[in-house]
Amino acid sequence: MEYVACNLCGSTETKIIYPGTIPARSQPQDMEAYRCTSSGYGRHHAIVRCRQCGLIYSNPRWDDSELMDSYEAVQDPLYLQEREGRVLTFKRHLRPLERITGPANGRKLLDVGCYIGVFLEIAAQHGWEAWGIEPSAWAAGQARQNGLNVLGGTLEAAKLPADSFDVVTLWDVIEHLPDPMAEIRRIQRVLKPGGLVVIHTMDIDSLFSRAMGRKWPWLMEMHIYYFSQRTMAALLRQAGFEVLWSGPHGRYQTLGYLGTRFTALFGKLGRPVDWLFNATRLRRATVPVNLGDLFTVYARKK
Repeated sequence: MEYVACNLCGSTETKIIYPGTIPARSQPQDMEAYRCTSSGYGRHHAIVRCRQCGLIYSNPRWDDSELMDSYEAVQDPLYLQEREGRVLTFKRHLRPLERITGPANGRKLLDVGCYIGVFLEIAAQHGWEAWGIEPSAWAAGQARQNGLNVLGGTLEAAKLPADSFDVVTLWDVIEHLPDPMAEIRRIQRVLKPGGLVVIHTMDIDSLFSRAMGRKWPWLMEMHIYYFSQRTMAALLRQAGFEVLWSGPHGRYQTLGYLGTRFTALFGKLGRPVDWLFNATRLRRATVPVNLGDLFTVYARKK
């Protein structure tokens, strides 16, 4: 475990807002906690707010090497079963992106933390030269089996040429990174002048988050940064970006997958809903979900 300074302003003055719920251990418990489909709601280390700038993050936390080992080793078969919902979600994400950029016309897009590459598939179908980076060896292998251009590892290790991409996306990724500011600066380097970065993450300042308090589902071991739209905008400005738009943005999920989330959140009380959805034809139906606690920000490299 290590204590870290605020990633936004460098201050070490913090206030605990949610005490940790995980017993002290020498290493992460298991890889399941680091799956995209993890059901470890409510299990987290102490979550603090910076007294200077308001950034909220997990502190102390596993050190960077422990985190990277976990993400490299993770496997997530349930994610494959939820593919239909992901496809609809990423189609929805691409439309507003292209309203800003215009048609792809073969321009280059990089998806950081692309997992099994569903967004890359959608982007390629719309004319983008789509590339991905993914630390999970399992997920990167799944993507390559589908013929996608995916590099294993991290953006830092990839050593990509400067000014080489028109768009870089991070879908539900930045909250997992040990150093978001450094990553955004790496993205700024690989983007062409005027290039676009698109970030989708949780909004800890949303009405739903504030209403749920310590019961907010996204308080999890694998999430180490909890941005608001304000702190995200501040991060991007410091890294040399101009924020174009920021706002709530939901997703699509199958009822079968939502049923498993009910059980994870509510235990025995959620099992009847899980059974209903998964024992009938309803399990394959996809529905839009937007509680206002997820947002997307679009920013341009100055």
